[in-house]
Parts: sequence; C-alpha cells; structure tokens
Amino acid sequence: MKSQSALNNIINEIKESANKEKAKSLQRFFKTGLGEYGEGDIFIGLNNFDQKIIARKFCNLSLKDLESLLKNKIHECRSTALSILIDQYKKGDGIKKEKIFNLYLRNIKYINNWDLVDISSYKIVGNYLLDKPRNLLYQLSESKDVWARRISIISTFEFIRHNEFKDTLKIARILVNDEHDLIHKAVGWMLREIGKRNLIQEEKFLDKYHRLMPRTMLRYAIERFGKDKRVYYMKK
Repeated sequence: MKSQSALNNIINEIKESANKEKAKSLQRFFKTGLGEYGEGDIFIGLNNFDQKIIARKFCNLSLKDLESLLKNKIHECRSTALSILIDQYKKGDGIKKEKIFNLYLRNIKYINNWDLVDISSYKIVGNYLLDKPRNLLYQLSESKDVWARRISIISTFEFIRHNEFKDTLKIARILVNDEHDLIHKAVGWMLREIGKRNLIQEEKFLDKYHRLMPRTMLRYAIERFGKDKRVYYMKK
C-alpha cells in the first residue's frame, strides 16, 4: 500500500506541474502527430526544472514503482522515471546496477522517443557493458524498432568517453544504410564524438563510407570540420 501511495504521489506531482501551452509546443517538437515518429505520445508540459525537483524528491522510489512509472502513457512520467533510474544506477552497487540494466532492457518499448534514449542509454546500458560482452547492442542494431536501434548506437557513447571506438564504428557500419532520419542523426553524432577524441579514426571511417551515408548522417559527422574538408566529404 505504501509503495502504491508513493507511485500515486509522484504521478500527481507531475500532473500538477502541467502547462497546456508548453505541452502543445512539445507535442509539435517531438512529432506526435499521425504518422510521425512520436505518434500518440502524450506531453503535459512539465519543464525540466520542475522535473528535476520531483526526481530528487522521489529519488528513493522502488524499482517496482519506477518500472510502473516508466510504463505510464505520459511522456514526462517516463522521463522522470529514467532520471531517477540513472541516479540510482550511478549510486548503486553491482547488484543494483544489474537490476536497473535488466529493467531497462525489458522496457525498451516505453523508452520511445529520442530524448528518452539520449539521456539514459549510454548512462545505463553503455556503462553496464563497459567490462562485458556487447553482443546485445548488435542485436538491437538489427531491430525493426527505431528506438532499439538508436539505443544500440547511443549506448556506445559511454565507450567513446573511455576512448573505445571499435563497437561504435561497427554499429555505425550496420546502420549506415538505415532509412530513419533519427538514426542518421544518432550515427553522425557518435562519429563526430569519435572525431573529437581521435580524428584519424573518424576520417578513416568517412573515407570508406561517406559515399554510402545519408546526407544528414554525414553532415552531423563532419559538423566540426573546416569548410574545405566539409566540401570534400559532401561531394559524391
């Protein structure tokens, strides 16, 4: 009963911070219309500041309640759940980290917009796999679900932060012909992050694949290059 009360309390606080005008703006920004990538997602207009306050207040919410919150139809409920999970993961021991990692994986279908993926995947999935086999990411990269594929590449940001580039480059090769714009942006972003740390590695990949890459992916990857180099790579 106590757990259910805590869950109801955090949902109520999130709803009380709703802003109708901001919600309308977020619905447009995150493409929630018919046929768009966020079709059917519900925003209530919770701003980031209020969300952080609520997340801190309920930082000790149980994993059971966090899993329920992550399944909520309201986007800000899912986002808040992920914020708390990230914090608990960071502070947890090995057992707690494994539980949160497994919770994350069995709820991927609820991590269903790019902001949810981008704030969480590398901090939980990527971090957990730092010292483990990474076969899972290759499986996700072949998924029909765009969010699973985005998780596969964004999770490798944690490896990049530790100057490990191999898996990012391999998954980028798998996704180089992906049809979804959100994957183009994610792959290009990760290639750019590699370039910040090891430009030779990024350019080696680009020299081999730039003619195959969608233009958006390539533009993201070469964003920090000088004009002449950008022109060189953008030529087919």
